[in-house]
Amino acid sequence: MELFGFTERTCLLLGGERVARLAASSVLVFGMGGVGSYCVEALARCGVGRLTLVDGDRVERSNLNRQLIALRSTMGMFKCDAARSRILDINPEAHVEIQNVFYTEENAELLDFGEFDYVADAVDMIRAKVLIAERAKHAGVPVISAMGAGNRLDPCRITITDLFRTQGCSLARVMRKELRARGVKHHQVVFSPELPMEPEQLEAPPPGRRSVPGSLVWVPASAGLLLCQHVVTELIKD
Repeated sequence: MELFGFTERTCLLLGGERVARLAASSVLVFGMGGVGSYCVEALARCGVGRLTLVDGDRVERSNLNRQLIALRSTMGMFKCDAARSRILDINPEAHVEIQNVFYTEENAELLDFGEFDYVADAVDMIRAKVLIAERAKHAGVPVISAMGAGNRLDPCRITITDLFRTQGCSLARVMRKELRARGVKHHQVVFSPELPMEPEQLEAPPPGRRSVPGSLVWVPASAGLLLCQHVVTELIKD
C-alpha cells in the first residue's frame, strides 16, 4: 500500500510507522447499518488494510436518512456489497471480504475470530451481540460493541465505557444480564445515557419488534465514528 497516498494527512498526525501498522491490521465488523456503515468506512479512510464485513441485510428506502451506504443507486443491494464498493473506491488496495449473512450460532463457524486484530459489533440483535462478544473473548481478540442509538437526539452524550457501568439503555441491560450469566465481567461499549424517546409509529413494526425506532443521522454516525476511533487508537497503541 502506498502509505503517503490517500493517508498522507493521517501520517501527519500518527506518523508513518503507525499508519503502516493500520495497513497491516485486520478488523472484523458486524452490522452495516446506521452505526456500522460509518464505522467501517472510517476504518477504511484511516488506512486499515484488511476488513471483513458481516451483514445479511439489503439497502432499503427507510435507510436513506442515516446509513452511509444507502443511496438511490444502491437500493436492493446487500449492504456489505455497497460498503465494499465504497471502501475500494477509497482504497483500491484494501483487502475486503464480505459475508452476506446474519451472524447466528448456526453459521458461527464461518469466521475464525483468531484471524483478526480487533472486532467491532454494530448489530442490533441481542443474540448476535452476545455471541460476538463470547467468541471474541474466547479467541482472545479485543472487541467493542455499540449499544442503542435509536430514538435519541444528542450525539454529545455518546461515550465509551464498560457495559457494566451503563444505565438507561434496554439493549445494554439485556446484554449485561446475558454476559454476566456467562462469566463475563468487562466489555467495552459505545453508549449513550440519553433516555430514548417514544417515537410516533407510522408503520407496523417488523416481526419480533414492538416498535420501529426513529433515528437522525448524527446519532448513529457519531456512534460509528467513536467505534472507529476506539479501534484505531487500540491498534496503534505502543
